[in-house]
Amino acid sequence: MDKIELLKGVVLTPLKRISNPLGDVFHGMKKSDEGFNGFEEAYFSTIHHDIIKSWKRHTKMTLNIIVPVGSIRFALFDDRENSETNGKYMDVTLSLDNYYRLTVPPNIWMTFKGVGNSLNLLLNISNLEHDPAEVDRDDSNMKEFSW
Repeated sequence: MDKIELLKGVVLTPLKRISNPLGDVFHGMKKSDEGFNGFEEAYFSTIHHDIIKSWKRHTKMTLNIIVPVGSIRFALFDDRENSETNGKYMDVTLSLDNYYRLTVPPNIWMTFKGVGNSLNLLLNISNLEHDPAEVDRDDSNMKEFSW
């Protein structure tokens, strides 16, 4: 992977793929891993090719995102007032060829786009159960990002 400038608090962790003639093993997360902040929910989400999901940020939840199928491009934006990376974007594509876990702390805006031609699947291992009250959605201040 090319060098990516991370936003403050964001972690990009390379994950192991263990080859096995009967079927490979893909590591996801252990409680001893950097970025682990407890566990309350894991869910899968799909995104179709060339579709972009709306910008959103979680105010309490830490996301741990893995893409085991397809290819998904993530854009993150930091508008936290006291952050060293305030006003900056981060852009990373995850796939089996670029097998990493993306840890996103609370209060970072994120959107993503399906770039694989078939099924694009992500797994989120989060420290909180989903709560719509702790999610902000806003496209108005994110127009500068160019896909």
